[in-house]
Amino acid sequence: MRPNPLPAHAGALTLLVGTLAVLSTGTAASAPGPVTASTTLYVATNGDDGGTGTSSTAPLRTIQRAVDLAQPGYTILIRGGTYAPTSNIQLLKSGTASQPITLRNYERERVVIDGENMPYTPGAVGSSIPRAQRGAIHLEGEYWRLGGLEIVHGPYGVFGVDTSGNVLDRLITRDNYESGLHLQGASSSNQILNLDSHGNRDPRKNGESADGLAIKEGSGTGNVVRGARLWNNADDGLDFWEFLSPVTVENSLAYGNGYNRWNIPNYTGDGNGYKLGGGGDEDLPAAHAVRNSMAWDNSAGGFIDNANPGKLVADHCTAWRNKGAGFDFADADGTLTKNVAVANGTNASLGSHSGGSGNSWDLGGTWSFASTDPGAITGPRTADGTIPGSAFLRPASGADAGARF
Repeated sequence: MRPNPLPAHAGALTLLVGTLAVLSTGTAASAPGPVTASTTLYVATNGDDGGTGTSSTAPLRTIQRAVDLAQPGYTILIRGGTYAPTSNIQLLKSGTASQPITLRNYERERVVIDGENMPYTPGAVGSSIPRAQRGAIHLEGEYWRLGGLEIVHGPYGVFGVDTSGNVLDRLITRDNYESGLHLQGASSSNQILNLDSHGNRDPRKNGESADGLAIKEGSGTGNVVRGARLWNNADDGLDFWEFLSPVTVENSLAYGNGYNRWNIPNYTGDGNGYKLGGGGDEDLPAAHAVRNSMAWDNSAGGFIDNANPGKLVADHCTAWRNKGAGFDFADADGTLTKNVAVANGTNASLGSHSGGSGNSWDLGGTWSFASTDPGAITGPRTADGTIPGSAFLRPASGADAGARF
């Protein structure tokens, strides 16, 4: 049976390779020029891997086959449906800065990559996952553009190591058996945009390491996280454990992390919203920055340095109802500016090296919010993938402090 064809005009249109990442300055990241249909590959659940996949009416059947055929400058368009391979999708080849390889959903169709049939879903308690099998999508190539994909039930959702120059946009990584999205090693200039990562857990490690987003154990400049929502994960929302180069986080949310929602025995999930480096024997400094971001209802801290002595920055952030400290910068050489902390176990725990101004604890008084209803900000994203605007956790006084969406 032949698959349903794409619209008749699809093959004649030029297709834009790459995702235009809107930066905080309001400008867009440069994108390569258009490519013709001959450099576009199509995948559908009822396709045929015996063909070339270059025709919209005769797509390939598996994503891995399309990846194997792709070259720098190619775009892989995946039709809607659930893809459930028995081994992970390996992105080992590289594009280039001017000709990245794009892997994304076709138009706005829902594409689910289900890793439940892969090994280590879950692994045995105390086991380790071989490097090559980490991630329903395993990324070791460079200059990839991933967009519009939902990755579930994998041994990690997306796992990248020694990988740079990628744009990961509008991904959903949920209910995986380790962190939803994880980068490590020599990884630089990656943009993680508009990520929703939730419900990730790790029974093999008793909840100790399944974060929504982890950039760990490595170094590399220019990594940016923007517009992430990280919630109900077993360990932390975001974790930069032992990543020694600055990472910038903007316009992001972390909430409800660290609770044992899966009845995992001997549960050890940490439950911080944003864990900003630290870890290991030496706690080497790393100057991560978090701006215009929120943490609430986490089982431990909101924004914590995790013993990182580096020059951390927290600017216009809000911590509310976290069980531990809203802002724990006890070891950091931190600068905290115009942040708000309300109803946390401790609102601010600052060491002798951390300072700043305009924070709620500097200004004193009683702080209340225009809204404590997160319904809009946690609901469907806007058409361009950003987090919806809301009065949630805005100071009722109108003060220029805390995060705003």
